[in-house]
Amino acid sequence: MTTNYTTGTGQLRAFMQRHYTNFNSRETLAAAKGYQAHLDAGGKMMVTLSGAMSTAGIGRVLARMIREDKVHAITCTGANLEEDIFLLLAGKEYEWCPNWRALTAEDEQALLDRGMNRVTDTCIPETVMRHFERRLLDLWQQAQADGAQKFPHEYYRDVFQQPDFAEHFQMPAEDSWMLAAAEKDLPIYTPGWEDSTIGNVFTAGAMRGEFSHSVVKLGTEAMADLIRWYTENNNADSDKPSVGFFQVGGGIAGDFPICAVPLMIQDLKLEDTPLWGYFCQVCDAVTSYGGYSGAVPNEKITWGKLAVDTPKYMIQSDASIVAPLIFGYVLGD
Repeated sequence: MTTNYTTGTGQLRAFMQRHYTNFNSRETLAAAKGYQAHLDAGGKMMVTLSGAMSTAGIGRVLARMIREDKVHAITCTGANLEEDIFLLLAGKEYEWCPNWRALTAEDEQALLDRGMNRVTDTCIPETVMRHFERRLLDLWQQAQADGAQKFPHEYYRDVFQQPDFAEHFQMPAEDSWMLAAAEKDLPIYTPGWEDSTIGNVFTAGAMRGEFSHSVVKLGTEAMADLIRWYTENNNADSDKPSVGFFQVGGGIAGDFPICAVPLMIQDLKLEDTPLWGYFCQVCDAVTSYGGYSGAVPNEKITWGKLAVDTPKYMIQSDASIVAPLIFGYVLGD
């Protein structure tokens, strides 16, 4: 008898259901099904991004997820926030280093001398960073004059509104997750934003006295805003699941938002706050002594982040391979 594995489902879904039966592949399929079940039950989803996922082109599928209401908030590093825009503005000027493992120190210096900043196999031209910098310096200076204060991504969205901005796109606008997030007015949280190219630019401008540090909201204000968003979306008074948590990579992009729940319960004494309703981590970090990125999900139970019965998935693999598969599954590809 011949089984038709494509009946009623997309080809990607059918392929995963047919072949992803063991080890990391089984966990990938289970996480994708769990993500879909969480949405179907009325739950919202937080996605976190660390590493260089924007440079890896995650926007091609993440933008679709955002536009189809399958992602409801994002926490990311400052690098992911800006590198989606860098790719949009200068993708055709990027250079590829397929032999990146064989580059010598002299090869790396030559890249620097030409203004090419390498991220594994991808080199980003410094010119795009300076282009974006010029636009933001004007906005920060105006904010100083107006007494305004915004989050980093809100200033980036102001750049999107500049009349000539779209004229500089080198890549399809539909592939930018930052543009999709702006269209949806999606909440974005960027802990440690100063650890990024544009964060460095801002710091230098503030030190030169062009504007004060206070024109950008950072850190604790972002956490307070995240808590407000979680409170509005955690379905505490219904039978729908609380907000889910899909973590790409580890580090501060993951640890910052997940701490919002124990903060609410333990520090704000909001004891009826539901824990996160779904958890999946895709990361190649190994479980080790004291490491956050490789910590197994059950460790988060002890910190008041996840419950015993929270659906939990841990996929130890390359996020640039696994995350698009899971997103594609959820999209029905």
